[in-house]
Amino acid sequence: MKGETFCMHLYLLRHGIAEEARAGESDAARALTPEGRGKLRQVLKTIAEAKVKPTLICSSELKRAIQTAEIASTVLGYSGQIMRTKALAPGADTDQVWEEIRLHHDEANLMMVGHNPQFDQLAPYLLGAPHLRVDFKKGAIMRIDIESFSARPKGTLCWYLTAKLSSSRE
Repeated sequence: MKGETFCMHLYLLRHGIAEEARAGESDAARALTPEGRGKLRQVLKTIAEAKVKPTLICSSELKRAIQTAEIASTVLGYSGQIMRTKALAPGADTDQVWEEIRLHHDEANLMMVGHNPQFDQLAPYLLGAPHLRVDFKKGAIMRIDIESFSARPKGTLCWYLTAKLSSSRE
């Protein structure tokens, strides 16, 4: 916190590597692969060492996102309920996510678990830089600090961690 100004630490966590789509199977039913779970745990252990502790976790309703949120909950010691939201569903727009974030403006550490291409677009939108290009990798996490919850966001990028960067620490 800077002075008396409240600052939300917003964590965008893209789901880990998931199974390939199978004929006749719903995209919503795709689960994380063992590799996806392992890489995700490594990223989350790295941020746990930095004392990241969500006060609320919101997730897309799709299986791979819920599984990602559950792993984050375990690794980061989150004891609350995982809130499912349609704002993080594939196809939802950035304004919907911003409205969801604004609903939780009193949370100090909000984690949003979702998908691409939404997160590729959401990060620049939240940073007030719509022309910025972001390649949001599977299992990656980004922290954006939000100090104002006005109609349009203008956050501050603090860090971005991918599985590749996390595993290179060993």
